[in-house]
Amino acid sequence: MEPLLQVEDLETFYGRSQVLFGVGFSGGEGEVVGLMGRNGMGKTTTLRSIMGLTRPSRGTVRIANVPMQRQPAFRIARAGVAIVPEGRQVFRNLTVREHLLMAESRRATSTPRWTVQRIHELFPRLQEREGHLGTQLSGGEQQMLAIARALMTCPRLVLLDEATEGLAPLVRQEIWSALRALKRSGMAIVVVDKNLQELASVADRLVVLEKGRVAWTGDTERLRSDPALQQRYLGI
Repeated sequence: MEPLLQVEDLETFYGRSQVLFGVGFSGGEGEVVGLMGRNGMGKTTTLRSIMGLTRPSRGTVRIANVPMQRQPAFRIARAGVAIVPEGRQVFRNLTVREHLLMAESRRATSTPRWTVQRIHELFPRLQEREGHLGTQLSGGEQQMLAIARALMTCPRLVLLDEATEGLAPLVRQEIWSALRALKRSGMAIVVVDKNLQELASVADRLVVLEKGRVAWTGDTERLRSDPALQQRYLGI
């Protein structure tokens, strides 16, 4: 069976500055791929390139074996890809409920549809806050809302940038618990996060970027159990 996501030889520039150099990896249905690396190594650019927010100059991005690297972001979204951006980017003038209804997908889907009720089951806090504006939420609640908004598009693949950065420990655990539930439902996820121990609890494989290249890829337990590898690729 072909992977749901295939990234091959991806090269991306900002102006004349090249950021990605031949990045490649894949992810299947129900698989979580963790994308790691020090700051400035190309993780966010990789997600943006997959989503079509920054168009790669070379390489291929296939969703369900369909080349998408030249498509605009809205077509990639219609193909079943959603992104949870770094910084959450909630709307100041929309309530929690309005965020969800605004993003609700009307397209046909072979998977169970995401509804407001289903979101409330995943994130009960959002039901408690459904009348609040996005900017009235805590950082952790905004992250839950950003994930929920992405899910309302009924994606097959979610790209999650900095899943738990700056969040309180209890909120981080809620986010990881939700990602494990999404994985069990068969959703494919590519997630960027700095915390190896927490990421290893949900990711099947890790891809480590260094200066825009894939420096290491492998089983999560192998990296977690090898301090020398961690220091080499993730240490400050």
